[in-house]
Amino acid sequence: MTERPNLRDRRRQETRVDISWAAVRLTVEHGLSNVTIEDIAREAGVSPRTVNNYFSSKAEAIVARHQDRARGIADHLRARPATEPLWTALREATLRQLNADRVTTPGSAPGAPDPQWTAGVRVMIAEPALAGEFLKANVAAEEALAEAIAERLGADVHDLRVQLIATTAGGVLRAVIQEWLRASPPADLSDIVHQAFDTLAEVLP
Repeated sequence: MTERPNLRDRRRQETRVDISWAAVRLTVEHGLSNVTIEDIAREAGVSPRTVNNYFSSKAEAIVARHQDRARGIADHLRARPATEPLWTALREATLRQLNADRVTTPGSAPGAPDPQWTAGVRVMIAEPALAGEFLKANVAAEEALAEAIAERLGADVHDLRVQLIATTAGGVLRAVIQEWLRASPPADLSDIVHQAFDTLAEVLP
């Protein structure tokens, strides 16, 4: 069992998320090159110094959303029943986190994607200047998944099997997002997750 974060930790995490979303919103609206740390601070309602305390660059602030998503999957994996098969648990943990990233607004279909989240994902994938930071975030994301998988299997986090599963799970997440963004007509994100894990099961029993 993990300890519940105290009030100070929750507030720090909320501030981190607010700064990251501010960076995403401004980049979507104005383009990465036209956004400054001062702009992000103003949008988030904090000082530039606070922004710099949380992130080393505006690129890191934007890509933090992707890294947090993977950490959320790892947390959901830890909460899955111990008797559940690993790939089933990974599927359900992925669904829980991706659904948490979606909102239902008045008049929209249940589970409709948050436009802000969708736009942020597109920016992270399409903006060349974010490529290096996005790659670093992918590595950190897979490390978080590996830790949760190792705990579940009672194995060392550096075990080859653990690393292969974490890398595969991270690849599934990236493939799901890519497929969802290019789907025409638009597809339900949950359906794509199921399709991806069903396809994976054909080659990885």
